[in-house]
Amino acid sequence: MTLYDELIARGLIAQVTNEEEIKKMINAGKAKFYIGFDCTADSLTAGHFMALTFMKRLQMAGNTPVALIGGGTTMIGDPSGRTDMRQMLTKEDIDHNAECFKRQMEKFIDFGEGKAIMVNNADWLLELNYIEMLREVGPHFSINNMLRADCYKQRMEKGLSFLEFNYMIMQSYDFYYLYQHYGCNMQFGGDDQWSNMLGGTELIRRKLGKDAHAMTITLLTDSQGNKMGKTAGNAVWLDPKKTSPYDFYQYWRNVADDDVLKCIRMLTFLPIEEIKTMNDWEGSQLNEAKEILAYELTSLVHGKEEAEKAQATARALFSGVGISEDMPETILLTKDLQDGRIGILTLLVKTGICTSNGDARRLVQQGAVAVDDVKITDPKTEYGSAELTAGIVIKKGKKVFHKVSL
Repeated sequence: MTLYDELIARGLIAQVTNEEEIKKMINAGKAKFYIGFDCTADSLTAGHFMALTFMKRLQMAGNTPVALIGGGTTMIGDPSGRTDMRQMLTKEDIDHNAECFKRQMEKFIDFGEGKAIMVNNADWLLELNYIEMLREVGPHFSINNMLRADCYKQRMEKGLSFLEFNYMIMQSYDFYYLYQHYGCNMQFGGDDQWSNMLGGTELIRRKLGKDAHAMTITLLTDSQGNKMGKTAGNAVWLDPKKTSPYDFYQYWRNVADDDVLKCIRMLTFLPIEEIKTMNDWEGSQLNEAKEILAYELTSLVHGKEEAEKAQATARALFSGVGISEDMPETILLTKDLQDGRIGILTLLVKTGICTSNGDARRLVQQGAVAVDDVKITDPKTEYGSAELTAGIVIKKGKKVFHKVSL
């Protein structure tokens, strides 16, 4: 099986500009490709993990990744997939976040000589002269075409700022710059970046008369269509100080039955033939698949020792062993509460017991949740600051325990 065939089998490829050329280059290990990461936080999330594993797969096949840190584009903010404008960050915050990203990426990608490159678009975007920039690239972008782009459509009703409107031009300029200075001939990114990526290939064609290529990666969404591991206000972080290895493990251990095999195909490095043998798994076998998924991903992010520790703790809790001493705990902040209260669905998601409000609602309605040994069946159940200060214990099923306190 060629690399491209494997990417197809894993369900990773969404859209491509020239399939034959892309297939030929990556199968031969001749692609020099980039993926961009805007520095909107001080840690990458599980949502970014898809891109990191994708880069790693291609690098293992001899291709050269260019990891683009968006120190410049983060100052504008990508409107793709957003219903409102992103929070404006200071340059100091962005620089700090960029350094955090670099350290995390180095755990996944080999940046040894000739293996991969890491660049920061602040190095060229922040040096641009506005008038020169307008004259150089402005004539090559049609406002009519830009307004039809998916990345802008959903913002038109609530309002799209002129600042954000420039994002496509900045991202396109990145590809143009990397093509000229680094010989980067391909851009990969999430499927919600398709319009921005096409802007780059078109700018290169118009300015240089050359062909560059783009391929989007299937977005990692759950069976409800929600992005996994990257939800605003409830992200699963790769930094162990923000999401502990145990909580990271539990997030993947608790994915919905309908999502587990998809996640194994898209995120792990298990052989595709081995994964195919799981296609007919059901019932308790799906719980085994979830353990495999959680262990493999925790091992990739935090190392085998932490993965084994997280797995042992989870199994001990599930079997009822070590409940008092080893019970995982979530400490809430006052800002997590609204008017001094918090709902059971929010608690189930924040603790990692459930991955979404929909999963939490189903669990509660099935009578599978108890708080301090009292079964909860009303999804509207709430808890106040007094109860949370004393601490409560949430039980899923009969043997999975989690302590929550304020």
